[in-house]
Amino acid sequence: MSSRSVDTAALTEVRAREPERIGALWEERALRPLLPTDGRLLLVAADHPARAALGVRDDGMAMASRSDLLARLVTALERPGVDGVLGTPDVLDDLLLLGALEGKVVIGSMNRGGLQGSAWELDDRFTGYTAREVQERGLDGGKMLTRIALGDAGTVATLEACAAAVTELSALRRMAMVEPFWSVVEDGRVRNLLDPESMIRAIHVASALGASSAHTWLKLPVVDDLARVMDATTLPTLLLGGDPQGEPRETYAAWGRALGLPAVRGLVVGRALLYPPDADVAAAVDIAADLVHGGVA
Repeated sequence: MSSRSVDTAALTEVRAREPERIGALWEERALRPLLPTDGRLLLVAADHPARAALGVRDDGMAMASRSDLLARLVTALERPGVDGVLGTPDVLDDLLLLGALEGKVVIGSMNRGGLQGSAWELDDRFTGYTAREVQERGLDGGKMLTRIALGDAGTVATLEACAAAVTELSALRRMAMVEPFWSVVEDGRVRNLLDPESMIRAIHVASALGASSAHTWLKLPVVDDLARVMDATTLPTLLLGGDPQGEPRETYAAWGRALGLPAVRGLVVGRALLYPPDADVAAAVDIAADLVHGGVA
């Protein structure tokens, strides 16, 4: 990985002595249009820890170190072709203090209350950004995880909250990034169904959330028969990377094929780029940037 290091003691000092600096820096941050000329986006995701989802491959605590995570994020955001980041307020405030968000697309993660493995996981409360805070901080949009399990009554509260967030973000002319899954509960654990038919059902439900779909984007996994899955929507879509399990070359090849589909506008990838098997974050990010934007890295 890059030798780039992060002085977390300095971040803590600012937070303790000058917390108002965070608000001032959000107001002063250099902004950019949501889409570059080619109409595609590569975003790095860093909202997993807020749901206690710290694992990467077989290491259940891979994302536990904040200094290490921030160093990886800064390395990624410095690479050509990386348009921005998706994260929770704590992570984004740290990146802001580090100067890593200047001229970047920033998406705020909104519902992180469905903690991984919890009894209430599908009643996924909005514990992060609000739509109003997204606007006031100058963020480009808000992202919401939307898991739909017909056998769990917590789903309906999540659907209602996501619909309200989509409506509010649209009224503020901010992107509503909806990440839908058709899910089941087995032995007390939530499992997302990744077959084409389940994804198609989830897409149709997610697309109809809120009073307006004008600013709604989807965030979807790469699944089998993706062309048929993507035929279920006209909404702009970013593909997610997920927790990488196979060979990186196979993952990159799958992304490359998927990026040619009409509704697909890019990638939102966290662990697959931030924690590659060879630990070379810059190299992994450069491959993804080349896939999304072509020749920029």
